[in-house]
Order: sequence, then C-alpha cells, then structure tokens
Amino acid sequence: MDNLYGINPKRLKENYSVTQLINEAVRRGDGILADNGCLLIETGQYTGRSPKDRFVVDDEVSHDTVGWGKVNVPITQEVYAHMKAKVLDYIKDRDLYLIKSRVGANKEHTMRINVLAENATQAVFASQIFIKDREREGYEADFTVIAVPALKSTGKDEGMNSEAFVIISLKDRLVLIGGTYYSGEIKKSIFSVMNYLMPQKGILPMHCSANMSEDHKTALFFGLSGTGKTTLSADESRKLIGDDEHGWSDTGIFNFEGGCYAKTINLDPEKEKEIFGALRFGSLLENVVVDEDLHPDYYNDRLTENTRGTYPVEYIPNAELCGEGGIPQTVVFLTADAFGVIPPISRLTKEGAMYHFMSGYTSKLAGTERGITEPQTTFSALFGEPFMLRPIEEYARLLGEKIDRFNTEVYLINTGWTGGAYGVGKRMSLPLTRRMVNAAINGDLRSATYRHDDIFNLDVPEHIEGVPDAVLNPKTQWADQAAYEKTAKDLAAKFQENFHRFPEAGEDIVKAGPRNA
Repeated sequence: MDNLYGINPKRLKENYSVTQLINEAVRRGDGILADNGCLLIETGQYTGRSPKDRFVVDDEVSHDTVGWGKVNVPITQEVYAHMKAKVLDYIKDRDLYLIKSRVGANKEHTMRINVLAENATQAVFASQIFIKDREREGYEADFTVIAVPALKSTGKDEGMNSEAFVIISLKDRLVLIGGTYYSGEIKKSIFSVMNYLMPQKGILPMHCSANMSEDHKTALFFGLSGTGKTTLSADESRKLIGDDEHGWSDTGIFNFEGGCYAKTINLDPEKEKEIFGALRFGSLLENVVVDEDLHPDYYNDRLTENTRGTYPVEYIPNAELCGEGGIPQTVVFLTADAFGVIPPISRLTKEGAMYHFMSGYTSKLAGTERGITEPQTTFSALFGEPFMLRPIEEYARLLGEKIDRFNTEVYLINTGWTGGAYGVGKRMSLPLTRRMVNAAINGDLRSATYRHDDIFNLDVPEHIEGVPDAVLNPKTQWADQAAYEKTAKDLAAKFQENFHRFPEAGEDIVKAGPRNA
C-alpha cells in the first residue's frame, strides 16, 4: 500500500505526538482546552453510536461467518464499492492524520491498525484509546479505519439510512466512517473486527473489564450500562488490566485497548477518583459542558447524558501496563434487576453460565427514557451484542470450553433492587455487593453451602461473611410474598421468551435457565 489509498503524501500528517495533535486541534478550531487541561470537543447531533447506520459488507469472506440480523446488517458489494470510491475521492487531496496503532496487548495476537482521520480531535482519540505503534515502519497494517466526519451520505439514494455511515469490509480489511463526529464509532468498529477475528484462533473476545491480585489471580466483570462494571472492577487492592475489551487465550487474558473511554456524567471526584484524576492534559472530553471559566460541569447533561472522557490506561494509578493477566479464576456477570427478584449472588454451572452469557440481562429504569413508566427488561447477548459479528452461539461455546478447561467459577450478581421493584424497594448496598464480589474472587464461595432458587434455577449461597443471611434471599425482603412470586415468574417467562431466538443452543443450555415461570 505504497500510496496509502491515493492520498497526497504532502498532505499526510504522520507520527504526530499527542501534544502536537492537541495543538493542531486547537489551532484548527476543532476543540478547546478545559481548565483541567483536557481537549474539549462537541460532536454535534451524534452524541452516541448510530447502530442503524452500521453495515457489514456481504461478500465471500463474511457471507457464511457473520451472524446477520438486526445488529449485523448487510450491504451489497456494489453499495460498498460506491461508498469506498466516494471516500477515497474525498481524501485524495486533503490533510489527513495517520495514527499507527495496535489492538491487543498480547503481541502474538495483536492487530496492527492505521487510523486515517481528517479531524485532529479524532486523531487524539485514536492515539489514546489504542496501543501506540508509532515506531512501525511503512504503511502496512492488518486493518485500516478512514474517519471523515465532514463527508456525508445522501442516505437512501446511496443505500445508507442517513447521512452517517459506518461500513466494515472484512475482505478489504477496511472501515469507512463518515457523517458523524462521535469518536466511539472508531473504537467500536475496530473492536467489532477483533471480536470477529479472535475466535478463529480459539480466543474468546469479551466486552468486559478485568483486574487481578498481586499473585496474578484474574477476575472478569461483564455487565451492561448501569450494572456497576467499571465501579466494581476498580479496586485499590487489585490491578486494573482493562476496562472494556479483552481476549481470553489458552495462556491468559489480554486487554485490546491502550486507553479508557469512560462515561463522565455525574462523575464524583471522591467515589471515582481514579477516573477524575485521569482527566488531565492528554485526555479528551466529549460533549461535557463547561462554565465561563472552562471548568467542566460533569453533572450537566444539556448536550447528552452520554458524556465521555478518553485517557491512556497509564493515567490510572493501579493499572497493569502490560495489559495482560493470568487465566481467569472467576467470572462475574452483573445485572441491575429493577424488579428486585433475582438473588444478589448466585453460582452458575457451565451451562448456566452459557445461558446467562447468551441472555445478557439487565433492566432499564422508569424515568430514564421517555415513555418508560415501569422497569423494562433488556437483553443484550454476550453483554455487548452490538459489537459481536459472529453468531452468538459461537461465542457461548467458546466460553463453555474455557470454563471446562480451566475450572473457572462463574457468578451472577444482582446490583439492582431488593425488597421490591424500583419505586418500592431499594438499590442493593454497594458495600454489601463488594463483599459478595470479594468472596467470589477470593475463592471463599467454593466450599459454601447453597440453596436452590426454583424459579430462576440458581444456586444461592446461604452465608457470606459480612452479609446478612436474609439479604441473600430476595423473597424474604419483600413485604408481599405473593407479589414477589408473581413478579419473579413474570421475569422468568421473559427470559424464556427471549431465549427462543437461540433454537440451536442445545437442550442442556436451555434447561439451565429459569424453568418455573
């Protein structure tokens, strides 16, 4: 790729440092510096991912390997060829920043990427979120992202849904992003590619956080937004391996990233001091409102609730900078059950782990979105379905194989409500949840005594040091026992209804789910 997609070499800005890129962004008016030193930007109408505008090219590479559907939407090779020509014509004589990076801390399984960005702020993002690879010679890469937010699609006329587009070509090893300034599209498109490629090597790609003890005992934390994944994996007594994306190989786990992309809405400098301290010069703030003195107001959601901060992992004091850890001894699935009926902690069998991995349950709360007046069930397979290109069952089989081979313990932890549904009960105490998590990852629950929850088909410990025994049984926390039974059975039925989408899952996995609806 000597000519690098036909770009005028005189307009290509290569190997700029983060400081140089920030200076470029400020000089060009793409961003300003907040009083804490962060580069502050606004992303316009797109303040989050645009899932309806993401497409995968249907060709001989992808046709029989991608799990097509509402998440992985195909486009024809003809539509892709048109959009690719449009992008390449647009960039051929423009200033572009080239960011050479890697994805995957394990050098045996790493992927070299080039990010070509017309916007200096997105170049800063790419420099900080991925693993730096500036010393790499030449332009050759395993995958390339071309990000041109100022270039818009004409929509339906071009086979797109709107002016924004994210197109992944597994055959060309190319991602095209246009019409949106939201940086997360760059991150998530590349991680989607990793999530497609890694299973070919027998590696399980995971949307999870990970930490480890001083003696390299590793724990994984899966969970959708609002379940406490970031909070619970941030432990001063353990090293943070990574916050969002990892691979599980036969020798251990490894972080895909070189940085973090943290939500900053309602950021508390005391409760989340690691993230707060990481937001300094070199970091990027997206859609955070500032006052007249350029001081960030993390509680202001005028632009969006999805405010974000990007920073390199080395800005976190207890980070494991090599980005690798041992074989996970413990896996934690987090759910925030707003119905208040799932036990606060349960041990899962291998089949139960596969069932809940494929289910990916949590619940949205009343009042968080327009039109929601009571808790709503949410299922996102693998706790990150929008980023998984292969069929869901393929990832679940890999998880089962890892659990079998390494005797890994898996727990389902409810960080949601107890004593009643949202509006009646209360949120599970964070200190009590931490004690349950610590008991799981320290191995204390391997020899515990368990009772069986017949509705959800779960094994629940009868005692955990520092946790009242009654808290471990959600039914005892409800004043109205009949209401508990009805609510629990209604939720169990929703699990069963959702799992109908996996007809090839296998009877043993289906039987591991709720069965008394």
